Amino acid sequence: MTDKPRKLRSAQWFGTADKNGFMYRSWMKNQGIPDHEFQGKPIIGICNTWSELTPCNAHFRKLAEHVKRGVFEAGGFPVEFPVFSNGESNLRPTAMFTRNLASMDVEESIRGNPIDAVVLLAGCDKTTPALLMGAASCDVPAIVVSGGPMLNGKHEGRDIGSGTVVWQLSEQVKAGKISIHEFMAAEAGMSRSAGTCNTMGTASTMACMAEALGVTLPHNAAIPAVDSRRYVLAHLSGMRIVEMALEDVRLSKLLTREAFENAIRANAAIGGSTNAAIHLKAIAGRIGVQLELDDWTRIGRGTPTVVDLQPSGRFLMEEFYYAGGLPAVLRRLGEAGLLPHPDALTANGRSLWENSKEAPIYSDEVVRPLDKPLVPDGGLCVLRGNLAPRGAVLKPSAATASLLKHRGRAVVFENFDDYKARIADPELDVTADSILVMKNCGPKGYPGMAEVGNMGLPPKVLAQGVTDMVRISDARMSGTAYGTVVLHVAPEARAGGPLAVVRNGDWIELDCEAGRLHLDVSDEELAQRLASWRETNAKPNAADVSGYRNLYIDHVLQADEGCDFDFLVGCRGAEVPPHSH
Repeated sequence: MTDKPRKLRSAQWFGTADKNGFMYRSWMKNQGIPDHEFQGKPIIGICNTWSELTPCNAHFRKLAEHVKRGVFEAGGFPVEFPVFSNGESNLRPTAMFTRNLASMDVEESIRGNPIDAVVLLAGCDKTTPALLMGAASCDVPAIVVSGGPMLNGKHEGRDIGSGTVVWQLSEQVKAGKISIHEFMAAEAGMSRSAGTCNTMGTASTMACMAEALGVTLPHNAAIPAVDSRRYVLAHLSGMRIVEMALEDVRLSKLLTREAFENAIRANAAIGGSTNAAIHLKAIAGRIGVQLELDDWTRIGRGTPTVVDLQPSGRFLMEEFYYAGGLPAVLRRLGEAGLLPHPDALTANGRSLWENSKEAPIYSDEVVRPLDKPLVPDGGLCVLRGNLAPRGAVLKPSAATASLLKHRGRAVVFENFDDYKARIADPELDVTADSILVMKNCGPKGYPGMAEVGNMGLPPKVLAQGVTDMVRISDARMSGTAYGTVVLHVAPEARAGGPLAVVRNGDWIELDCEAGRLHLDVSDEELAQRLASWRETNAKPNAADVSGYRNLYIDHVLQADEGCDFDFLVGCRGAEVPPHSH
């Protein structure tokens, strides 16, 4: 006796002989689709973030074609549709501003259309979380296919990393070590193929997070964009999603609490971006998993960073793939008993450990042994104190060890414009021991929480040979950036957090070992400053009172809550809506 086949969602559009079924099928047939494609085959949506304005994802038309081949081979029928392409490199004020908008596009596109399962074509930083957030709110079978990283950048006979080299060379220009012409010469060599940033920036981090969460096939994260094996993986993902649709392997079966704990541990091992803390929280919130900022300390603390990639280390994503990719990292963790939940289910129907336990490791330099780590403890450092009552984060693998415990006087910038106007002033009252503080760059303040937290150092300090200082803000920073940078201070300044009232000359203490970020003023003084701030900052900015910006300002959550919209948290499912006619 055979199992009764699962009733497909798409049958409620295409499976009836009445007026509605006639209409749904007839209009689809104007594309040359034969009748038999509507007779019980799983309809697989290909959610495509292709855009020429998102250069990281500009090769996705070809990627989608390979997904389609796999869907056809497995007996499904693919339907490709566009969603908002959240491109990091061009979008202003920041792609984070529209991440939630993109997730709404994905969610409503899935729920409102005759789709049984989806392939999520993601790559650039915010496209991965946005697509997973939207799909999670529908809880349909879904698989992520990443676009893959660019080939190594090349400049003057050496490898250069996406983003990372920008921060490095721009500092050298300011310090007078290289000319502007030398700086510009690196431009063409940095981005020399299709794909996302080739460092362990946010794009590569989130691709690794998707793989560690189990919502991709193995090796998805690291295969270069232009490697033929990227297209093989897309084909195989197309085949597998048809099986997932028939087996009803929904995201809620993959995105479990255990999966998120595995991802946190993996993030420490790869030296991943601080942005992962925000995005994983947002994804977890959509699927109903309780994930807190302190989980990053509880689970990630003590995990060695074994992947030697820029910006924390030396190599780039090409070498990471050739060394074995994320399965090699998971094998390192698993063999040492550091994989919290090896039995967690993944998209291919096997456990995370089954996918990784025999993974080849081709380079001990790139994927280091645990006893020879890049950084002994790569877990994101969560900081709290009177300056960050709801937390802040710091990435130890990208920081200067001697600055992880530091006390210094604040040099305060009221916003990013103030920073740009004053940072190069030779009269700026700053020393190497100062702490740079920037306000009003959080979710509400920027708005969108731009990647400006890695403030370039003052030229007068750079000229002294200083290469790092403690920096504190409510902003984010690019995953390609580096330095002793405290980020995501919550509550943010614009929301009335203590950061809003820091003054020039205030003493600030940073102690990463103790997880402490303290403004050295009395409780009474701090309360008085905050009361005064509220009196003078109650009126909203004129630009915040209309349009999408108004929606964003009114509903965005703080960094410790994932910066999702308050009304989007939760899973609303994929119940078929009423007919349109």
